[in-house]
Amino acid sequence: MAIVHIFTGWFMFLFAVFFINGAGKWSMDNWLRNVFFSAKAGAAFNGLMMLLCLSSCGLNKSPHPTTEQTASKETEMPKQSIVQKLKELEHLPVAERIALYRQLKTESPDAYDFANEDELTMYGYMMLWNNNVKDAIEIFKLIAQEFPHSANAYDSLGEGYLNAGDTVRSLANYEKSLAMNPDNFNAEDQIERIKYPDKPIETPADKFAKVFSAAEYRADLDQLGATLLKVHPNALKFISEQDFRNLIERKKALITDNTTYAAFAWHCSEIIASVYCSHTEMGRFNIENEMLPEHLKFPLLIRLVDKQLYVIDPLNNADKVHIKDEILSINGVALEQLIADIYPHITAQGYIQTTKRHVFNMWSNILIPYALGFPNTYTIVLKGQAAPITLKKAAGGIRLRRNPIFYCPDGLCLEFLDDQKTAVMSITSFNYYPFNDLDVFVAFVDSSMAKIKRKGVKNLIIDVRWNGGGSQQSSIHLLRYLASKPFLYYSKAEFAGKTGKIDGEEVFEPYTDRYKGKVYFMMDGLGNSTTGHFMSLAKVLNLGTIVGEELGSNQFCSAGQTVCRLKYTKLQYYVANNTHVSSATSLPDERGILPDHYISQSIDDYLNGIDRVKDFTIQLTKQQK
Repeated sequence: MAIVHIFTGWFMFLFAVFFINGAGKWSMDNWLRNVFFSAKAGAAFNGLMMLLCLSSCGLNKSPHPTTEQTASKETEMPKQSIVQKLKELEHLPVAERIALYRQLKTESPDAYDFANEDELTMYGYMMLWNNNVKDAIEIFKLIAQEFPHSANAYDSLGEGYLNAGDTVRSLANYEKSLAMNPDNFNAEDQIERIKYPDKPIETPADKFAKVFSAAEYRADLDQLGATLLKVHPNALKFISEQDFRNLIERKKALITDNTTYAAFAWHCSEIIASVYCSHTEMGRFNIENEMLPEHLKFPLLIRLVDKQLYVIDPLNNADKVHIKDEILSINGVALEQLIADIYPHITAQGYIQTTKRHVFNMWSNILIPYALGFPNTYTIVLKGQAAPITLKKAAGGIRLRRNPIFYCPDGLCLEFLDDQKTAVMSITSFNYYPFNDLDVFVAFVDSSMAKIKRKGVKNLIIDVRWNGGGSQQSSIHLLRYLASKPFLYYSKAEFAGKTGKIDGEEVFEPYTDRYKGKVYFMMDGLGNSTTGHFMSLAKVLNLGTIVGEELGSNQFCSAGQTVCRLKYTKLQYYVANNTHVSSATSLPDERGILPDHYISQSIDDYLNGIDRVKDFTIQLTKQQK
């Protein structure tokens, strides 16, 4: 199954995010959907960005009109989603839904968006992922009929038949897809697996110590650079072309005939991160984690707080190290230098450092070995102790620790505080789409606002910490309850295959029963994608007081992902392929949304499960008359 194969590594990463933050819906669905369409063929399926808007910063301010300038702008209304219409009729057999599709295309061709192949494809995959294989195949057949020149349509149909156990039809469709698009490496892989089912599949662990020739490595580095510049629409927004090419040449100079695949991957991660885009990456170090032998991992759980590195779990080194010990150096490398060596390999939007810190805290057991060249032993120096300490090797599996303050594992939560005049609405995901479950988000927000109104709530705290993003429709729905005047959501939405206005390019009126009390927002460096659009508008529309740390995103969005693979090493990576910008263009592109009150967890807060940001925000509400 193509998607399972491609995302085997991603699911481990997603589990890690879930385990640490509890943000199950965001971490699982959002990342999967963000990369899905182009994952299969290694080509850009950009139309998906009608549904997904993944933020990324840039240096230059957008020349597009601000919200204030465009409030009265007349816009062409977007066409209705044909998939959303079909979903409303889920009770009907799939044959009847397909017949309705054809009827509406004949009778109302301008009312619905029949050109959005990707949305229809996602509809089919929702069926496939819910084990409704027969219906998924029928939808994939419809797509192949409607888009006969699409290699992706036949790739999807091949996967549908493969799930049904029909390898003959699966092979035929994969071969047709590959003939239409010779760069479809997924089809190539699936064809080989169908023809040679007993051939072992090379795992990341198999490749850790594998060595390619220096010429092959250097050719792949050149291909990596060329692909980033070709696919990413804003690749040179934060780095000059000369500096970008110089970085590639420096990496090529470090290559030898003894360079391992793992070391090569570490070089690639820095080149990819140099475009400063949070959605251009290799999978957030999940593949590096799968490759790295357990005994080479850094054997302590640690946390970077205010430029100080603390032990939060000594694991099997409890006889030598204690919780809250501060580490000054590792293997003779001072903490400041170690962070300076690691951060350039971590993708983040623009110059936002909060995201890098969160990623470091998540993956430090992996990042430290790569940065130090995979040492066999680790020696640390602790503050207040002169003698270095040699640590025991990691053993028994390193379990990532969940942040103890996370309190909304379902993604959407409403809490009324003791005085009943303050409510906390937690939204750890905007990942609700018209093709799937937007109605769940709408129902939650609508019912929550009704309860808030009945109780006469004076203070509403909206918590978007850990929110990795999702659909613009979710964000817009919530904003319409908070805004006091009309607003334009997108000032710019550009992607290949766009045929007209999309949701967000029209002016939205506030709801008549909007919330009129005091509003507070809590955010953090994990806030990404649509969360940047949401908070950018909250900022420029002055919707409330913002508490927390610099957001991991803003109004500028290099969105979507094209999955690419290098020729010789077959290293797979993901490149943003379109641009979405909110109407909050007066804000700088190079920074995340900044809070009005900068508050973050101290090490004591973390160890004791104290939510300092929430406590501070609640105290603010009590200061209001």
